[in-house]
Amino acid sequence: MFAWKSPSSKPYRELRGKATEIELIDLMFNEPRLIRRPILTDGTQVIFGFKQGSYDQFI
Repeated sequence: MFAWKSPSSKPYRELRGKATEIELIDLMFNEPRLIRRPILTDGTQVIFGFKQGSYDQFI
C-alpha cells in the first residue's frame, strides 16, 4: 500500500526492499501522500490503487 511510483516517494525509493513494514507505516503516517490511492473495500476485501478488472468485481 506504499505508493512507490508517487513523486512524493522519490526521497524514499532507496528504502524499497530494505525498510521494514513498521518503518513504511511510520513514513505513511507522517506523509499520507505515500499511501497508494484510491482504496476500495467491500467490507471483506481491500484493493489499493486503481485496477479496473478488480473494480469490476465490486459493481
